[in-house]
Amino acid sequence: MNRNIKKALFFIAFTLLSNYLLIALYFAIGGKWVMPNALIVTAVYMFIPMFIAIITQKLIYRESLKSLGLSWKLNKWFLVAWLLPLIIVLATLGISLLFPGVEYSPTTSEALERIKSIVTPEQLKQIQSDLAAMPSYALILTNILQGLIAGVTINAVFGFGEELGWRGLLQTELNFMGFWKSSAIIGLTWGVWHAPLVLLGHNYPQHPQIGVFMMTISTLLLAPIYSYIRIKSKSVIAAAIMHGTTNALAGLPISLIKGGNDLTIGMTGLAGLIAIAIVIIGLFAYDYFLAKEPVISKVKVAP
Repeated sequence: MNRNIKKALFFIAFTLLSNYLLIALYFAIGGKWVMPNALIVTAVYMFIPMFIAIITQKLIYRESLKSLGLSWKLNKWFLVAWLLPLIIVLATLGISLLFPGVEYSPTTSEALERIKSIVTPEQLKQIQSDLAAMPSYALILTNILQGLIAGVTINAVFGFGEELGWRGLLQTELNFMGFWKSSAIIGLTWGVWHAPLVLLGHNYPQHPQIGVFMMTISTLLLAPIYSYIRIKSKSVIAAAIMHGTTNALAGLPISLIKGGNDLTIGMTGLAGLIAIAIVIIGLFAYDYFLAKEPVISKVKVAP
């Protein structure tokens, strides 16, 4: 078996086993999936791919971590990584509004009902207070600004917890397969990795079982975008920024509408999948017609 495949398979198996065991052990000791405990466990869950990547790279294969894309050399693709999630989120909002029974309603109680499962009671009260005190346009701009700031700071740290594994180790090892095949394997792994959280109500509280399939489709679509950012920026840090900003802004579309459900609206619903697919088409067009150094047909990840 190819050495790169062996290393990638080891990482995938070790990561999935470690993450699944974390959830199993949490419940085995009597843990309940309620806030804030669920948030703490989820935060730990996100860092496991990073730890497994470090163990695999340094302790087992005795190779440099820098080769996984640990570079702070800034370029325009860091900015793209930061702002592209906002474009996807706004497109998701627009597409959601095209669905039957969905309408714009920035102060709806239904939006609060959707997000109460992913925030603490104190945060929910603060959100309710903000909704009552601010005009809708000011609230939207504030949420966007907060999301962008969080995306490039604290959320990027948590995003890095995943990205050192996905776009660091896995993309480096699977690079020889080509852009689309490597992205598909990473996206599939990423989706399966989410399965325990989704089954516990994360992202799809109304449809957790179908949600596992939907989340996997979402990660399969997002994977080539993140991979492209990783390649063009020559840094896994840029991928972490995009990951963090996407997570920080993901709640915006569902907070501004009423109607629909977790399978149809929002970043991880059908509306989000359509928006992400449109961005993939845009990136492909850019790479084919405008890029000075096209990467999609044949790519080598630079250290």
